[in-house]
Amino acid sequence: MAMNIYSSPMRNQFLQITSSDPFEINKIHFHLRYKTTTIITCGLRKPLRTRRRSDGVLSTEAIQAVQSLKLAAKNQSKLDQVFNSKLNRLLKDDLLDAFAELQRQQHLDLALKVFEFMRKEAWYEPDHSLYGDLMLMFGKKKAIDKVERLFSELMEEGLKPDTRTYTELIGAYLKVDMIDKAMETYELMKASGCTPDELTLTIMIRNLESAGRDELVAIVKNDCAKYVDSPKTFLKEVARKYPKRLRLNLV
Repeated sequence: MAMNIYSSPMRNQFLQITSSDPFEINKIHFHLRYKTTTIITCGLRKPLRTRRRSDGVLSTEAIQAVQSLKLAAKNQSKLDQVFNSKLNRLLKDDLLDAFAELQRQQHLDLALKVFEFMRKEAWYEPDHSLYGDLMLMFGKKKAIDKVERLFSELMEEGLKPDTRTYTELIGAYLKVDMIDKAMETYELMKASGCTPDELTLTIMIRNLESAGRDELVAIVKNDCAKYVDSPKTFLKEVARKYPKRLRLNLV
């Protein structure tokens, strides 16, 4: 759409703004008289807008996308249509919001599909937190195969596993009583130079105690001296919060 500023009400606005300076009035008058300024808007896509979700409320577009995905979840053809018609049009922030909302509502398979879709977007960059969130949710569902797959894909994308992703993998193994795999991952974590944090150590200690693996508990407790500022205080707090006779649900 083209607009001739000289023939529009904008002319008076420009003159009013600079009315205190005669030289500026004459200069603007010259440009308005002999120059035409063209403003072009594109009808194919709406202009980029800033993210509106500052209060935790999803945008209308993100909400509609989530609802459409849920309705089409059991029909692959309809699901493909939703991706092509709705998700293709979402801005980056709205797409990330839809991804997070699907996880919050426990629609993990849909969240995984959205994640795979995001990875093809031009703006996408590998991010530990995106992987960690999915690994946590699938770990809680005991979907160990998907947790392992996400961990592998993280490395394939050039990311080095961090403390959180290692902890999520360890937690997923403990959730399904794969004690040896959890311990193997814990040792791999240390060997990689990644430092276990207090959450990692707590999860390991309490679940190993619940499994009756005292020899492994001793190894992890000894490690507290390396990774915790006040190991004695930390271990006392763990014992106080989580009595040994109770099985933890920390993972």
